[in-house]
Amino acid sequence: MNILNFVLLFGAPQGKPGEGGAYSSLIFLLLIIVVFYLFFIRPQVKKSKEQKKFRENLKIGDKIITIGGIHGKIVEVQSTTFTIEVEGQNRLRIEKSAVAMDAASQLPESK
Repeated sequence: MNILNFVLLFGAPQGKPGEGGAYSSLIFLLLIIVVFYLFFIRPQVKKSKEQKKFRENLKIGDKIITIGGIHGKIVEVQSTTFTIEVEGQNRLRIEKSAVAMDAASQLPESK
């Protein structure tokens, strides 16, 4: 059952107009706010914190993938940027916020 049906079935005032209709509307508004917080806001904040912690823990020699899909190895760490080495010994300076993930987690496991 979707939320609209739930509100229509249980949120409509019962009896005379003006008897408790405001309270039930307020309760359902608060319920919707809580649902948005639990399912949308809280997980996004948690993911953001984990990503920030991951970027702060990167060090020289780590292999990374940027949000643009560039694979490289960190050769220098500055306060807000990394210098990475890509194929052909080319070096690129990227923002720390452009790092998407650890490349080691994307490599196929050797058996």
